[in-house]
Amino acid sequence: MSERVCVGAIAGSFGVRGEVRLKSFCADPKAIATYGPLTSEDGNSEWNVTLSRPIKNGFAARLSGVTTKEAADKLASTRLYAPRDRLPELPDDEFYHADLIGLAVLDTGGTELGRVKAVLNHGAGDLLEVSAKNIKQPVLLPFTRANVPTVDLANRRIIADPPDGLFD
Repeated sequence: MSERVCVGAIAGSFGVRGEVRLKSFCADPKAIATYGPLTSEDGNSEWNVTLSRPIKNGFAARLSGVTTKEAADKLASTRLYAPRDRLPELPDDEFYHADLIGLAVLDTGGTELGRVKAVLNHGAGDLLEVSAKNIKQPVLLPFTRANVPTVDLANRRIIADPPDGLFD
């Protein structure tokens, strides 16, 4: 499991006084401000986050050390990471996306179908993007208990019972 988890991203500047447009990937979107300081993907930059107000698709926020629009503009598309130990424990049937990426996906007979490349959500529920050696395009496997009865983080694998024809 990763030591850091992506909890949000900066969508660009907001206004002219150094605020940013912040997208939160947290179950409780406001909680992103409590996990700080947050770091960039490479770990070289660190910020404390103060949420100013809700805006469309996120929050207007202040980041420590960011005081101008130009500085905020430079941070556009920056992903924000929090140390795993600052995040809440999850119930047994919930997982951080970062923990699922890279897991082997096996069918119920033990045959490897591929590996989880990404976890997507387009509004109707989570989908596992599974890349397989013998399939050109990644397969989108609905992440439901019926299709994914077992997630075994200790052994870095997922047991899947996909709909017929999905991996053909």
